[in-house]
Amino acid sequence: MRRHNAAGVVVEVYGKPECHLCEEAKAQLRRLQRRHGFALREVDISADARLLAEYGTRIPLVWINGRLACKYRVEERAFLQKLRASR
Repeated sequence: MRRHNAAGVVVEVYGKPECHLCEEAKAQLRRLQRRHGFALREVDISADARLLAEYGTRIPLVWINGRLACKYRVEERAFLQKLRASR
């Protein structure tokens, strides 16, 4: 069932090119987005010197409405619990 982003939930994934974990996380989040209806924003930290210095290789990071939700891998059950709590 596809839901609309009525609650205004924004999920951001911080990553950079040539990061296989980042690609896996983005693909998983796109699938979850289709089923659970949230806005998804992909942030390339290599395009921002401050973000690159702050996070470097500690990516991917997934944020839900500005709060850190996942680091390195998206554990679906935990992500969905945090997503529901943010609505």
